[in-house]
Formats: sequence, C-alpha cells, structure tokens
Amino acid sequence: MTNFNRKVEQASARVGQTVAETTERLEQESAEFIKYLNDEVVPAVRQHSTKALRVASEKLTQLADYMEQQQRSARK
Repeated sequence: MTNFNRKVEQASARVGQTVAETTERLEQESAEFIKYLNDEVVPAVRQHSTKALRVASEKLTQLADYMEQQQRSARK
C-alpha cells in the first residue's frame, strides 16, 4: 500500500507541476497576446475604420450630388 501511495503522490506532484507550468505559460502568452492586440491590431482597425468612413463619406457626397442633379433635371 505504501508503494501505491508513493506512486499516487508522485503522479499528483507531476500533474501539479504540469498545471503550474501551463498556467505560467498561459499567463505569459496572454500578456503577449494582449500587448499585440493593443500595439498592432487596435491601431490598424482604427486606421482602416477611419479610411472606410472617409470613403463612405465621399460616396454619400457623390450620391447626394447625383440626386440633386436628377431633381434639377426632372424640374426642367
């Protein structure tokens, strides 16, 4: 029975060590991932969103101009 208890304790220690190492690695990786998101992804999204809004604004201006032209043409 002592041999069984020792094996269980060793297995438990190995599992505990693996969990601790995995937890540490996850903490490191998640910190790096958050840094990447903040440093790379967020600025890119903001830049592209701003550009998309400007393009949409230009297209809406063109549409408004077209609609005004059509109204003027219809009145004549």
